[in-house]
Amino acid sequence: MNFVSREFLRVALPVLLASAGTGVHAAGPDELVQGYAAQAKKENPAFKEFSASAGEKFYHASVKHSSGRQISCATCHTGNPRDAGKHEKTAKEIPPLAPSVNKARFTDSVNAEKWFKRNCQDVLERACTTQEKGNFIAYILSVK
Repeated sequence: MNFVSREFLRVALPVLLASAGTGVHAAGPDELVQGYAAQAKKENPAFKEFSASAGEKFYHASVKHSSGRQISCATCHTGNPRDAGKHEKTAKEIPPLAPSVNKARFTDSVNAEKWFKRNCQDVLERACTTQEKGNFIAYILSVK
């Protein structure tokens, strides 16, 4: 093996292996959940599974912001994840969250992480935990 190949493997292999364990470029929401489950197990060895009922409570939970206003995921995404929503400030339409009606949802973990980062900060004023993300997706997958 020449130097370039060894260097490539030394740098690229850990990145590829790390990506595989987190569901990067997941082919669907189930693979994304599996990636979050692996991450949750690393963070908490007692982790067993995500809860759709906890995800539903999380989705509808109203949080009081430092500004004093109340907001939840349902504020923009509607009370029913099968329905299209509308951004509270921009009025831009938001496609339905439920993969049962929007097959593109939760098929790409990079995109999912981007939106979790943005929306968790907007709603919770903090990052979501792996448990919250997994519960959220478990709930969204349960919506038929």
